[in-house]
Amino acid sequence: MMHDVVRIAIAGAGLIGHRHAAAVSVVDTTRLSAVVDPGAAGPDVARRHDAAHYESLDRLFDAEVPQGVILATPNQLHVPMALACIERGIPVLVEKPLADDVAGARRIVDASLAAGVPVLVGHHRRHNPLIARARALIDEGRLGRITAVHSSTWLFKPDDYFEASWRRKLGAGPVSINLIHDIDVLRYLCGEIETVQAMTSNAVRGFETEDTAAVILRFSNGALGTLGLSDTVVSACSWELTAGENPMYPSTDNSCYQIGGTHGSLSLPNLALWSQPEGRSWWKPISETRVPLDNEDPLTRQVRHFADVIRGTAQPLITAADGLANQRVIEAISKSASTSQSISLA
Repeated sequence: MMHDVVRIAIAGAGLIGHRHAAAVSVVDTTRLSAVVDPGAAGPDVARRHDAAHYESLDRLFDAEVPQGVILATPNQLHVPMALACIERGIPVLVEKPLADDVAGARRIVDASLAAGVPVLVGHHRRHNPLIARARALIDEGRLGRITAVHSSTWLFKPDDYFEASWRRKLGAGPVSINLIHDIDVLRYLCGEIETVQAMTSNAVRGFETEDTAAVILRFSNGALGTLGLSDTVVSACSWELTAGENPMYPSTDNSCYQIGGTHGSLSLPNLALWSQPEGRSWWKPISETRVPLDNEDPLTRQVRHFADVIRGTAQPLITAADGLANQRVIEAISKSASTSQSISLA
């Protein structure tokens, strides 16, 4: 029924904004009502999806009041734009990261709570069915007590990626751009992170920002995690090249997360579950089970979930508080790398 269709506007007509627009358009319970972008891409994306175009949020709100807004703008615009939506009582989905620093993320959290307006964060991996399946396996006790976690984000960004000067500046490296997704997934699957220790390097490219990082995590349940991160490595060990979410990236049957427990271990995203039915011992046979799963585009699932939140039939899966928690971990990693000290998040 048309009266059930939720009108959603998107601010930002870049690469991720374009993908959000496509997702909104294919979900039968949502309609892209407007695209907000001052650049040349804005009118083009709007025409492609039969939506209105505005150069700013103020002009959008002067002309119409959408039921929800997706912010796919540069990070430094997330706070003022999110606050503008909250002030008007409009639920908002903010692309990761929630803000460009912890203070900004906290402002959004506080405003959302005070106004009672839902704020969701675009950590879309949590909307992937395989992450939900992994969480179910952990909750069922299939791994026992989680003791060790490893994440690899190894990929190679070509030279033309850095033609935009901001990508060479401090704060635009793989810790902030890529690792924050891994932090969100690991927090969801393994629990809160209480301590971090990190080391970074810019030895390959020599830019202000890092190109490689090594991180140690301590989770609140006592588990330890190791994270390897580099955008200078030709490798299939990254979510982008293993999950098959985005057709822009070649897909492989590799894994990038390993979660180990006292009764089993799980690799992701290939959902390989290892166990020893004849007894837990390195002398005993070990078996691998591939957990079956039906795939669905996580961005489409995220839009459908956003529409349910707008209607009041669902609570946000990834809240502004989650975005703040992820931002705190990322800033702790950066601080640890710059001070060579362990940083507590307690």
